Amino acid sequence: MLIVKKFGGTSVGDKDRIFNVARRCIEEYQKGNDVVVVLSAMGKTTDHLLEQARDINPKAPKRELDMLMTVGEQTSVALMAMAMHALGVPAISLNAFQIGMRTTSNYGNSRLKDIDTERIRHELDNRKIVIITGFQGVNKYEDYTTLGRGGSDTTAVALAAVLHADACEIFTDVDGVYTADPRIVVNARKLKEITYDEMLDLATSGAGVLHNRSVEMAKKYGVTLVVRSSLNDSEGTVVKEEVSVERMLISGAALDKKAARISVLGVKDEPGIAFKLFNTLSKNNINVDIILQSVGRDGTKDISFTVDEDDVDEVISLIEKNKTRITAQKVTCMRDIAKISIVGAGMVSNPGVAAKMFESLYNAGININMISTSEIRITVLVAQEDAEKALIACHDAFGLAD
Repeated sequence: MLIVKKFGGTSVGDKDRIFNVARRCIEEYQKGNDVVVVLSAMGKTTDHLLEQARDINPKAPKRELDMLMTVGEQTSVALMAMAMHALGVPAISLNAFQIGMRTTSNYGNSRLKDIDTERIRHELDNRKIVIITGFQGVNKYEDYTTLGRGGSDTTAVALAAVLHADACEIFTDVDGVYTADPRIVVNARKLKEITYDEMLDLATSGAGVLHNRSVEMAKKYGVTLVVRSSLNDSEGTVVKEEVSVERMLISGAALDKKAARISVLGVKDEPGIAFKLFNTLSKNNINVDIILQSVGRDGTKDISFTVDEDDVDEVISLIEKNKTRITAQKVTCMRDIAKISIVGAGMVSNPGVAAKMFESLYNAGININMISTSEIRITVLVAQEDAEKALIACHDAFGLAD
């Protein structure tokens, strides 16, 4: 069997945890299995590197940030290989350049295009544990790129897909996927299994347990994921196409505090304006979530939407540069907001879910700023000061507690 195991930053945060991960991987290896390990940067390494960058240049070029960020994962894999050698097991660390992990050139948030498996296969054939840097790739200019926060999950799934692995395990500092963040909702319940679609919506809505693009890729290539703890041997959560138990009305609730609302005011009420606005953002790789367009009045309308708070300055700059073309009179930004989402395949066939969510927020005295719905997700925008209270209210309203 070929097993891909991915370990997050907290799992390799210090010497003891590095050796803990090394022993877990060696146990798999000693069963006769081929083992590929994907690692994130140790602990808060990425945050510390970003702090150093901001101290030197608050507006550092994204290419240079990627050059800096990749140092974290290269440190992790080298130290892990050393630990395995110390325990008497052959291992080798490889970075994105060494395995030909090709990506687009969108620095800071690139996408994987291709992986050359020849080197990996060669090392596995020589009975080595192969340890690979997560989160990073190489573009057509031979520059290092990064896949965005949480991108090591995507690295692991991509490797599992191209290597036709028998299993892909994502190890974190929690026991699996919960109905809500257990650090905020103390009575959140661990799920035994969840569908790709539900997990994708939860990940997109702020649940930090999996990178959303890793779930997209797992669904596309049929890679079954298991999310489990690196600190104990408890069973995790299986992410797959279909679940065996009857679907619950709601599978989980998620909170995203990194959202910001942009409002483009007084644009002409005529065909093509929305296209011009969002095409401009798309060409600059800006992801937009909730969109609300007002009813036209006096020949104009307002368009509001949410973006990641890290993109706010770039979005405002783009709109200001294109103000005449998109006929905008004014651009405003609201930063102190948060997105609350409930996700569940069961809501498709059950009317009244939205009303129940809104009732729970009303009872908690929380005002709703914007609303977005899909077949399996309802998202609302609330004031950031109400975020955690809103998450708990929604979670309790649908009986998700343990």
